[in-house]
Amino acid sequence: MRTVERELDAAFQKLIGSSPKLTAAGRTDAGVHAWGQVASLTVDDDVDVPSLAGALNGVLPDDLAVVSAQEAGEGFDARRSARSRRYCYRVLASPVPSPFEQGRALWVRNPLDETLLQRLAAMLPGSHDFTAFTPTQTDHVRFERDVTLAEWRRGGELLEFWIEADTFMRRMVRTLVGTMLEVCASRMEPEQFDRLLQGAHRTEAGPTAEPYGLYLASVRY
Repeated sequence: MRTVERELDAAFQKLIGSSPKLTAAGRTDAGVHAWGQVASLTVDDDVDVPSLAGALNGVLPDDLAVVSAQEAGEGFDARRSARSRRYCYRVLASPVPSPFEQGRALWVRNPLDETLLQRLAAMLPGSHDFTAFTPTQTDHVRFERDVTLAEWRRGGELLEFWIEADTFMRRMVRTLVGTMLEVCASRMEPEQFDRLLQGAHRTEAGPTAEPYGLYLASVRY
């Protein structure tokens, strides 16, 4: 299967003849996009780090780009040094699909109650047990997460769900979105959504939204 990591490995092989071990700030499910993924690696002293991004982009495929490259402090680790991560999930609520957003935003035919979505998002900031929002078959041992930001924003014809937390569990954001859309469709009451944040079973939450609407927006250090 084609992955971002494999493409980067191949690019490094072409440039420096080896593939440094990459540590990513977070791993995304297949089909999820990233605007601001961060990866740390160790290269030889003779590698010109400031020009590395441009060199990599010269050999990478068109659907992958390195935004920048810079030297990090001693002991920096893209995953362990991260203080929080921010995600965005994009939804197109329209009776007509957009060919320009195919594979980039989730299309729903019916209009969405933006006031209700904001009410649901307002329940998320703080420390909660998100057991209901991750698969039951999991390696996670801690299900509490500290959410510092959760809100829906209007971006043109799109609705965007923005969320930031210390760490995220597998499919957590996608299941949050899928469950909020269930509430908007009157298949779940808002009070039920609130109770889900107290450690309910996965079967009590809504479906997992499609991966292509989700973006890793940024990582804070």
